[in-house]
Amino acid sequence: MTPIRVLIVDDEVLVRSGLGLIVGSAPDLEVVGDCSGGLAEDRVSALRPHVVLLDIRMPDLDGVSVLRRLRALPHPPAVAMLTTFDTDEYIGTALRAGAAGFLLKDTAPEQLVHAVRVLAAGGSVLSPTVTRTVIGGYVEGGGPDAEAGSLTRGLTGRELDVLALLGEGLSNAEIADRLFLGTGTVKDHISAILGKLGVANRVQAAVVANRAGLARAPRQQPEA
Repeated sequence: MTPIRVLIVDDEVLVRSGLGLIVGSAPDLEVVGDCSGGLAEDRVSALRPHVVLLDIRMPDLDGVSVLRRLRALPHPPAVAMLTTFDTDEYIGTALRAGAAGFLLKDTAPEQLVHAVRVLAAGGSVLSPTVTRTVIGGYVEGGGPDAEAGSLTRGLTGRELDVLALLGEGLSNAEIADRLFLGTGTVKDHISAILGKLGVANRVQAAVVANRAGLARAPRQQPEA
């Protein structure tokens, strides 16, 4: 089986080394490189990773700016932002820029490995303590949001089913199993959902699902 290719982007060499050891310890994951933020775009173009673990705060070029550059590439990888703070003010900006996940740097090794697998499979990942900031910060008032509800009115019944499960943080394979669909069909539904909602990725779609009252509380995942 082709290994999942991972690039680590952080301004601290020790952090890159530590993350590389953790990720590289899994037999199905391959760390193809590591670099600082200023080199990320060139490294992604040359190495074609499936997943990028990207520090959200870097002195040479901040993580959100790097994320925007990576998302503009013809075939962008899934990008998870790494942060030291669960209330990092950049989290909301990174969400809107297209981040597929948010992980604290002290995430347990087994959870980090699982997160990379979920990202490579098209899923989204949130460290438990980041979930409140990423989702909760956009779901205010405790009840369904009328504006978010209006965004979902153009979706078909099956697309609403898929969106609700996206709101729980399920991967494509998990949604397929839950709805008895093929993974290819799920991918088609998700592409249609993103287009109709006018959002960049599944994390943003998950926010809409929660604001519209479609989803149960998102899973506090990734699990080991």
